[in-house]
Amino acid sequence: MKRFAVALALTAFAATPALAALKEGAKAPDFSAKGFLAGKPISFSLAEARKKGPVVVYFFPAAETKGCNLEAHLFAEAMDDFKAQGATVIGVTAGNLDKLQSFSADTEKCSGKFPVAADPDLSIAKQYDATLALRPGWSNRTSYVIAPDGTIVDAYSNLAADNHVTETMNAVKAWKAKAGK
Repeated sequence: MKRFAVALALTAFAATPALAALKEGAKAPDFSAKGFLAGKPISFSLAEARKKGPVVVYFFPAAETKGCNLEAHLFAEAMDDFKAQGATVIGVTAGNLDKLQSFSADTEKCSGKFPVAADPDLSIAKQYDATLALRPGWSNRTSYVIAPDGTIVDAYSNLAADNHVTETMNAVKAWKAKAGK
């Protein structure tokens, strides 16, 4: 019975949106990271990506896990819409880095449509307060929309993977409307 109560509490915690530490209006820390796009090594610079338009930085716990596979698939499906809005998307993780290259190219996950970056020491996740308390050493499921000037226009944390795309797309569209873009 005690195990059931603990499992129920953890499930409730995971399904409840958490508050991201970096709030709307805060300055997003710039970062550079090594990663993969369609299985090929890349270097990603947030500062460079912001020059092109808003950037969605989504942290995910680990490649090749059920929720992260779903989230990556949903972002891949929405990439044409993000591009039409002038937005860049990047996934960042500290978990299962040995699987990140194949994860980036897999047609059931990223489909090679957006880059995923490695955060082996959680240095990026810590700057964004996107570390997973329940699993030390892994990133939390937290998404940020960052305007070209580096301002955070949306922050969303929820271990459930299914609303991050909708949340970030709505935030990108709202930013564009407000900015008159």
